[in-house]
Amino acid sequence: MTRSDARRAPWIATRDDHGAPNLARLADIAQTFVAHAPVCDAWTLRLVAETTDHLEVRQGVVEPSLIGCSLGAMVTVVEGAGSGYAATSDLSRAGLCAAAERARDWARVQARLGLFDARLQPPGATVADYRTPVEESWESRPLADKLALLQAANQALDIDERIQDWSAWLTHRRVEQLLIGSAGARVTQVLDYVHPGVQVVANAGSQTQRRHGGGADGGLQGGLENLVRLGFLEDATRLAEEAIALLDAPECPSDVRDLILMPNQMALQIHESIGHPLELDRILGDERNYAGTSFVTPEMFGHYRYGSELLNVTHDPTLPGELISVAADDEGTPAAREVLIRAGILERPLGGALSQARSGLPGTATSRASGWDRPPIDRMGNLNLEPGQGSLADLVGQVERGILMDTNRSWSIDDSRNKFQFGCELGRLIEDGQLKGLVRNPGYRGLSAEFWRSLAGVGGPETLGVGGVLNCGKGEPNQAVYVGHAAPPCLFRRVAVFGGGE
Repeated sequence: MTRSDARRAPWIATRDDHGAPNLARLADIAQTFVAHAPVCDAWTLRLVAETTDHLEVRQGVVEPSLIGCSLGAMVTVVEGAGSGYAATSDLSRAGLCAAAERARDWARVQARLGLFDARLQPPGATVADYRTPVEESWESRPLADKLALLQAANQALDIDERIQDWSAWLTHRRVEQLLIGSAGARVTQVLDYVHPGVQVVANAGSQTQRRHGGGADGGLQGGLENLVRLGFLEDATRLAEEAIALLDAPECPSDVRDLILMPNQMALQIHESIGHPLELDRILGDERNYAGTSFVTPEMFGHYRYGSELLNVTHDPTLPGELISVAADDEGTPAAREVLIRAGILERPLGGALSQARSGLPGTATSRASGWDRPPIDRMGNLNLEPGQGSLADLVGQVERGILMDTNRSWSIDDSRNKFQFGCELGRLIEDGQLKGLVRNPGYRGLSAEFWRSLAGVGGPETLGVGGVLNCGKGEPNQAVYVGHAAPPCLFRRVAVFGGGE
């Protein structure tokens, strides 16, 4: 969609609330639905309006901008032992009623053939309101100023003839959502994001090295004020210098050494080898055909040693600023901080109200959908590794012979989220408690069930890095969602490391 097309879309027309221009429209649609609500045991209506705007400058040239907008509804109906849902972009009275009727038809099918009784999940009655705190809104800066910022980042990246490709981008995303239910639920949430990033590629002969950053890994909720917090411009020249330096660096050695992972690599390590294995729908087998299963079983909760005593992991959608900071999940379960792993012992899975009822295990407020045309399923929210004590230098000082790795480049993990292999963009040798020279193409491998037990050091609160993953995928059909992660740098003992080769 072009910028002029977006301006013509009728539902984008703003009212007085510039930070949430579609909420009044959603409220009007909800009122229409309530006046013609289906006769059934319970129902919910989830309305979602989403807008995106992506700007990019590559090698000093402004790329075509990308603008997206979406508006629709998901109706869920419970009748007897069955529940069904149906999505529609036809938000007229007739369209909403037709969606409700389709949902009821599916509820009757599910009552006959489903794996569980829908009455396991009582209808929610949560009333809540949440808006991302924004200091400097996306709309507050004109387009010319944003493009000038991207050009400045391009100039900071283009520092040497060995730099072969470079780019910088800014993406804005706003999600406005209204959830109402027959039991009295009414949850209004407005999530605002500005995602910046830079990328640079250096080449010499057969050797090519890439670095990216400036907020490219994850990001935060909020507005343009986060550009400074994420180091958008500040990172650019450093990353270009590192890409050039890596061209002449030796390959990462292949042996068994101590390993320090920086926060942006820790985010993916947590995501893949703690987050996904603890998703309750995986543990129940729901995701077996697509996203996979888990090496974790229901019997492990309460006593299984997942990691060393330094491992403490929480699920906390109440933290301000992280990617999934909300008042409630997409089924209306109120957000709450929960400890998943305490002193290394597994306590609680990641699962919404229905999975909790089916499994008999406690869970989290974490049923989320990628949009109005997808049902909520068990997802990670803000999944964080709690900080310990000390600085990065303190961690390095504990290592006689090791490697520090920074910024993910590749990953592979089996479908039970146990055996994994990660590649990073930058490595640095550690010898006798001191950081030494760079090594290129660093990687490491291990087993989730053993790796976390080798955790020997966790940085303090001042070393905490906040980011996440913007493309976590699961569900059939696929749902890609944001996931927040925060972690300090961490030290692991005796890990298999390797170089990637040219």
